[in-house]
Amino acid sequence: MRAAVLALLAEQPRHGYEIISEIAERSNGFWRPSPGSIYPTLQLLADEGLVVSRDEGGKKLFELTDEGRAAAERHEGAPPWELIADEVDPTEVNLRKAGATLAAAAMQVSQAGTPSQKKRAVEVLNEARRSLYGILGETTSEDDEEDE
Repeated sequence: MRAAVLALLAEQPRHGYEIISEIAERSNGFWRPSPGSIYPTLQLLADEGLVVSRDEGGKKLFELTDEGRAAAERHEGAPPWELIADEVDPTEVNLRKAGATLAAAAMQVSQAGTPSQKKRAVEVLNEARRSLYGILGETTSEDDEEDE
């Protein structure tokens, strides 16, 4: 967490939520740190004199001190979010993206659809759920045979 926060703050000052969002985006959604891990890390870095914060519009904006910039420069290798993303199967990335876009579409129908459209959306989602469980129930597939 520490290396990720230092790397992002080396680019520009950020709010805690921006740090969370950037890590999630750069790791393709596979690492989304919680506020309960980001803010204690920021406090620790502040206690060490590597980060300072200032209020900006009711939110804390964090930036590196000179010592913090030096600490960020000493870190070698790829940023932590790249290491996480590199270890993930691309099919897993695609599956998560597809699930997220499906959920977003369902929310859109929920908010803007007519009663009839919402009813049809429920049917589509229920069929999708049944189909997905059906995939898990299959005994073998061509992919499994290729892996053996």
